Amino acid sequence: MTTESKFDPTQSGDLRDLLELEQIEEDTFRANYVFEEDWPLYGGQVAAQALLAAGLTVGADRLPHSLHGYFLRRGDASRPTMFKVDRDRDGSSFSARRVVAIQRGEVIFSASSSFARPGNEMDRQAPQLPAVTPPEEGLSWVAPRMFSLEVSIPPEDGVTAWPSRFWSRFTTEIGDDVLLNAAALTYLSDVSADMHAFDTQGFIPAASLDHAVWFHHPARAEDWIFSDYSARAIAGNRGMYTGSLFDRSGLMVATVAQEALYRQFKPDVLG
Repeated sequence: MTTESKFDPTQSGDLRDLLELEQIEEDTFRANYVFEEDWPLYGGQVAAQALLAAGLTVGADRLPHSLHGYFLRRGDASRPTMFKVDRDRDGSSFSARRVVAIQRGEVIFSASSSFARPGNEMDRQAPQLPAVTPPEEGLSWVAPRMFSLEVSIPPEDGVTAWPSRFWSRFTTEIGDDVLLNAAALTYLSDVSADMHAFDTQGFIPAASLDHAVWFHHPARAEDWIFSDYSARAIAGNRGMYTGSLFDRSGLMVATVAQEALYRQFKPDVLG
């Protein structure tokens, strides 16, 4: 983002302020933190707030399990966002919720989310934390449009415009609240990708289409988390990537998948 942008997340507030929701009535919440920026509302923000809204309607014994969301319209960061939750089901082990985010009377984002009682019978993972330089020895990268986020790039990768592998942690005090930490990871999960691995020949990512996060283990977003993204395919002008998020011990705490719509780049032609 250019220095002329109206958006400066360091001026006031932090991640907790951004994510805070006001309960309007039962199963209806409003995000009141607003600011000016030159881009559409950041998708990771509205997805994180949707997860929080859903989580506020389930019991404390149900932890976030997954979020599947669709970006339907351009959001406006200068306006509050309303979140309405439908309680689809509360079973013996799982709770299912649907959430819509609304601005100007229109749905800008819809999501299905699942919450589950913890189970410890099986615990396996296939992806492993790569052998990378620790975050204290990495290169600093300023993530655009993000609140309270510190990012460290492995020196062996070098700093690029949109890194596909990086360490990050939030400077906001989040504590041990599992739901709030899951929301912070959701907010983080949309910050970068690996679609630059493809030669798109004049096509650029124009908008995010859908986004999914699976939460495998509770994680503290104040601690260093390693994000490792990989491009998968571009088909029908839809580019997809997946990613794994690890804590410093190597535990995979979350999996991410997203699709973005590609459009042909057409620079303005001066008459």
